[in-house]
Amino acid sequence: MQPSVLHASVLSAVLIFATLAPNAGTAAPGQGVQIQPTDDRVRVEIDGQVFTEYYFTNVPRPFLYPLVGPHGLNLTRDYPMKETPGEVRDHPHHRSFWVGHGAVNGHDCWAEGNKSGRILHERFTRLESGKDAGVIATRNTWVSVDGKPLCHDERTLRFHRPTKAGEWLIDLDITWLATQGPLTLGDTKEGTIALRLSETMRLTKSPDRTEILNSNNDRNAATWGKRAKWCDYSGPIQDKIVGVAIFDHPSNPRHPTWWHVRDYGLFAANPFGKHDFENLKENKTAGDLELPAGGSVTFRYRFFLHAGNAAQAKVAEKYDQYTAGALK
Repeated sequence: MQPSVLHASVLSAVLIFATLAPNAGTAAPGQGVQIQPTDDRVRVEIDGQVFTEYYFTNVPRPFLYPLVGPHGLNLTRDYPMKETPGEVRDHPHHRSFWVGHGAVNGHDCWAEGNKSGRILHERFTRLESGKDAGVIATRNTWVSVDGKPLCHDERTLRFHRPTKAGEWLIDLDITWLATQGPLTLGDTKEGTIALRLSETMRLTKSPDRTEILNSNNDRNAATWGKRAKWCDYSGPIQDKIVGVAIFDHPSNPRHPTWWHVRDYGLFAANPFGKHDFENLKENKTAGDLELPAGGSVTFRYRFFLHAGNAAQAKVAEKYDQYTAGALK
């Protein structure tokens, strides 16, 4: 990251904190969903307990870590944020809960390193605590490896206070903006709305207790590259079975989305990877999404953290409630 860009990012964060923080809390201290800015991240607390933190400075792209859900367990991997014995240290760009894509006007903004682009926090547009939900909204700049801006995004993360034991909800709305000229979100499996789940939840680690299931009733390895309204990944942490479902909103372009979900814990919705997922060797741009200069496209997702497997958590029923607007 260029020093001037980093300085501007941190300065904008300080200014927005000063502007928003005094009015951000609408719930009593220690109650509801509290959005708490610190120097380099924003902490999300639910009823006085840390649920997650939003990292946005000195990182290749913004991300959430940890995700503390049912039974007080962290459902995402610690690496590379923290060294934990027994964890496989692969794919250092798999940072808990993040957004990235491997082909943004031909540039890789999915991986990390000296050949990859970055996503830079530009500013916060909303920080709000509340009795039933809290909000973090941001504007971000996608840049090439040499720091050239490629596009922007505006995203809103809404964190819901659990209404039932063992259920946590996060809503993500993200809009890509073609601010630098025409924008192509290219056809590649490397993306896009992603989680890297806890080591013990991996299908390769616990084949008898882990299950990947989608809305078409495909299971485990058969879910990779398939289109589905929702997908769920459940497995053991300590002595408990917990899971995460991702819901693809029916208003999204290309609904139902394709799923880049792997047996080693990668779990991602990817609406752009058509040629990879459908093995269209003759057309490697089949999944390209092109925006004209000044254009935009919006996607919406819900993340449902739950106890038990998909059937026990009634994931299919929860998806229907989500699309009907019953769950706010």
